[in-house]
Amino acid sequence: MEDYAAKMLLKTDAALREYVTGHVQYREAAVLAAFDELRRRGQPAPEEAALRPGLEAAAAAQRAADEEATAKLAAERPAAPRLPGQAEEVPADAPALYSPLTIILFSIMSVPIGGILLGMNLFRLGQKKALLGLTLFILAYMAAGMALLGLAASQGSSTFVWGLLGLNLLATMVYLQWFWPRYVGGTVYRSRSALLPLAVCLLLVWGAQKLSPGLMQPPGKAAPASPASPVR
Repeated sequence: MEDYAAKMLLKTDAALREYVTGHVQYREAAVLAAFDELRRRGQPAPEEAALRPGLEAAAAAQRAADEEATAKLAAERPAAPRLPGQAEEVPADAPALYSPLTIILFSIMSVPIGGILLGMNLFRLGQKKALLGLTLFILAYMAAGMALLGLAASQGSSTFVWGLLGLNLLATMVYLQWFWPRYVGGTVYRSRSALLPLAVCLLLVWGAQKLSPGLMQPPGKAAPASPASPVR
């Protein structure tokens, strides 16, 4: 918006009087600024009392119209394209979810733990039916893992390793290609920190090693026997 007050400071008295006498051909805000400047110089215009109310009303209407036009132009202006690598703006009230990358990383360590993180996302989004389906899927995965463990006990540890690897890969793909697109989809979310679940996983692994050293040993491989004491 033009600063008419500053503009009128540079006008001569005659030029200011011209704004008053020819007020119909100038912007109302400019004429009002001319009135103010004449009064400041000690030369108030006689016409001011009669003209000012109408000019002020017209100036207020013009300001409102200008503001409305500016707001409309800003609303119609297309948003600037997001640059590569630039983070998308996330609303402050967006839900905090574990990202797909976090779920993948934890599923590599343990498929049930990756499923728990995905289930926490579903619970936060209110997807109760999807959460039930995910729970049944994790139970089915664990049953398949136990069956694979029993098979490996009779055929050797290599069967268990390759079978478990394929089973884990399949379960992770189900997480990301079935559950995530259908129940999370394009939801705008804030990425949740993975530090807490990582600390829990490390604590569980450490506890398992302390309680049962043989638990981490592949099936079918016996623990090395301690050397026999020499016979005296």
